[in-house]
Amino acid sequence: MLGRAVDDASTGSDSDYSNSWISWFLSSKGNEYFCEVEEDYILDRFNLTGLNNEVSNYAQALDLITDNLDDDIQDELRGALDVQARLLYGLIHARWIVTARGLAKMLEKFKRVDFGRCPRVLCQSQPLLPVGLSDIPYEKSVKLYCGRCEDVYSPKSSRHGSIDGAYFGTSFPHLLFMVYPHLIPPKSGPVEPAPPPRVSETDANKRNRRTREDPEVAEVINEPASTANVALKADRYRPRIYGFQLHEIAKLQRWQEAVRDRQVGRLEALEDLS
Repeated sequence: MLGRAVDDASTGSDSDYSNSWISWFLSSKGNEYFCEVEEDYILDRFNLTGLNNEVSNYAQALDLITDNLDDDIQDELRGALDVQARLLYGLIHARWIVTARGLAKMLEKFKRVDFGRCPRVLCQSQPLLPVGLSDIPYEKSVKLYCGRCEDVYSPKSSRHGSIDGAYFGTSFPHLLFMVYPHLIPPKSGPVEPAPPPRVSETDANKRNRRTREDPEVAEVINEPASTANVALKADRYRPRIYGFQLHEIAKLQRWQEAVRDRQVGRLEALEDLS
């Protein structure tokens, strides 16, 4: 999925680049999770240390992002450079959003609920934050982290689901809660409501028409699996900052796993009796 998304080069005309490549990129469908990286951060080569080893045609891709690319570049080469520019901007973005200014910009998006809400009922529509399961490109797609249940979910949109998780990194949501501890959600109780997004009449009509046109999918009933086996195979998300697991969360998770192990033992005993 990630490879297909990266290989999907832009089909925009030269007029699309007339204002700013970054503005064009941020306004493209599927890039709503990204925030704008300030130009002075990109132009400081210290912030880009090591990225020349991650991106081919690094110098030209950087020129494209900063709107300094020669206009005489052929269209075929420009399409290939656009793919590399997307990769480079994504990796710069992962570094930017863990700075003070980057966190402030992502905080605004979090307050607007730009990343959606937790689908878990008991989380009561807790706003989500994007997180990567790996800092290495092309390994894992972006997920959405809920600070209330401390679990991760896949984005609803396939456009968002194809974004590389390395463009947000593994540390971002946890650093945000460390810098803004008042945002850490309680484990119970209502979530502070946010204003609902405006839905135009055209969007509502499209949604209703799409609902009517979507075919019904037949429900597939499989044989019930062992509840204990499913619980043991479940992969648990572990919040980390720069590779180190958070101390308080680590202590909580050890307690949660002990409770789960006791519950699994009870389930196995009940299944043996049955």
